[in-house]
Amino acid sequence: MADEIGPASRPIGRVIGTDPATPLEFWVAVQEGSFLQLDDVLVLERELPGQGGSVKIYGMVADLRARHEGARFDSDVFLIEEGVLPAQVTEAAKVLATRFEPEIFVTPVPGEVVRKARGDARDEALYFDGMKRKIPVGLSRDGEIVHANLEFLDGTRGAHVNISGVSGVATKTSYAVFLLHSLFTSGELGAGAHNTKALIFNVKGDDLLFLDRGNRKLDGEQMERYARLGLPAQPFRSVRLWAPARPGDPSAAPHTGSRAEGVTSYFWTLAEFCRDELLPFLFADADDERQQYTIVVHNVTARLRREAQPLDDGGVRVADATCRTFDQLMDAISDRLEAEDGSDWAGRSIGSGTINAFIRRLHSARRDIAHLVRGDVPNPAKHRVEFQRQLTVVDIGKLSSRAQRFVVGVVLRRAFQKKEESGSRTPLQFVVLDELNKYAPREGRSPIKDILLDIAERGRSLGVILIGAQQTASEVERRIIANSSLRVVGRLDSAEASRAEYAFLPPAHRQRATISKPGTMIVSQPELPVPLVLEFPFPAWATRPDEAEAGPDDQTGPDDPFEGLE
Repeated sequence: MADEIGPASRPIGRVIGTDPATPLEFWVAVQEGSFLQLDDVLVLERELPGQGGSVKIYGMVADLRARHEGARFDSDVFLIEEGVLPAQVTEAAKVLATRFEPEIFVTPVPGEVVRKARGDARDEALYFDGMKRKIPVGLSRDGEIVHANLEFLDGTRGAHVNISGVSGVATKTSYAVFLLHSLFTSGELGAGAHNTKALIFNVKGDDLLFLDRGNRKLDGEQMERYARLGLPAQPFRSVRLWAPARPGDPSAAPHTGSRAEGVTSYFWTLAEFCRDELLPFLFADADDERQQYTIVVHNVTARLRREAQPLDDGGVRVADATCRTFDQLMDAISDRLEAEDGSDWAGRSIGSGTINAFIRRLHSARRDIAHLVRGDVPNPAKHRVEFQRQLTVVDIGKLSSRAQRFVVGVVLRRAFQKKEESGSRTPLQFVVLDELNKYAPREGRSPIKDILLDIAERGRSLGVILIGAQQTASEVERRIIANSSLRVVGRLDSAEASRAEYAFLPPAHRQRATISKPGTMIVSQPELPVPLVLEFPFPAWATRPDEAEAGPDDQTGPDDPFEGLE
């Protein structure tokens, strides 16, 4: 193949001598009749004087330039094009070294022949050859597969993924779901893929409530891209969809928009609220931990756990009051705190102002949480979020910000506790959470932030892997970002791209991130010294109602026994 490394391949260019060459960076003049583009992978071979051997130097094109040699003024371009002045167009590529084999760090010599690296040579340049277990994470600009080392995803040598990008343009969630698809279907997880679980929080609209439906907009070109990646172009096969109970609905029907079938409503019983100490998640804003009334939160939580008596239907009896709704429980707590001996619940030496601040905050949660914590629905066990399917989607898009934090905190804690109780790292549990800056902000503390920090720092050993996404990594807790082995960047705001959190990107990549189109991501992983720019295919699963292929429960026709009946 032309331009491939090998004895019969033709050069693509030569190392130039007009710019200094260093072991880590050098320029290549592109020979006439050839061209290079950003992200092309190159290789050259330098003989070692007196050593009797050679060094292969691999690199990636990071920048390109073209100019007229012989021109002195900007206006000379017109005379050159008219043939009045002699000049020649030259193209050159800036190359960032990625690998030396053997590891002898010498400079390329001007005049050395440079070729494109493909096949085995490309795998060596990008360290793919040393990855014992790898999954496809996208396609390069020239259509080659880009791999990620699974050992830095499954906890063997590292874990966690962090994705940054502008909302609506960077396709953060789409790429996170594509990563799950690759993990589940590439075959690298082996027999464990069937038992591997993923938990996704759907934060916007109904976008993720159709992952089990095929995408009717998937065309032949995108199908071919999946084939090139070695992945099936199909929706997820094992999916369980959860949506919050509809406010004011006595039967707790799921609160969904464009999809109702196949969706189960979720809520927590009053007995679970007291027994599992869920009260702190009503105060899950990071600013709450700075307030004095947080001591009242923890004291009341302990009292509820010890003294609330569960009833058979999910209700509780607290301080001689029978509670079957969230409002009744809040009233019982308030009455107990406002009683003369309320210090038994609030804590000794707690002033009335602090207690009143707690009560005001408690009652402000009624409207947001009442339909999520209740004891008035028969058979509440079927509304408890479980993780039996390969993919569990928990919809929080229609909830208020406070209710979202409550649900995320409670579900995350339960998933993490189940893994701790299992005592085994396998099967793996992946967690996809967008808007990470809201749940783990850089400043302050909250129960959710503590859980996410625990996952980031201990999740690797427990088999809990966080795939977090946010618009601005600069606003997320540093330790969560630092513990992410894979860092992914989509389209960035120019001000955000200049932040220190993106120091892993070379200047050219930072600039490219500000103009990236949807579907283009920049991926940095530990073994590669240079981030890789890739594209991932259009989702094979529906991401909106209008993309969803009809499911078996959607179809009506001549075989429908109720067709035409009034």
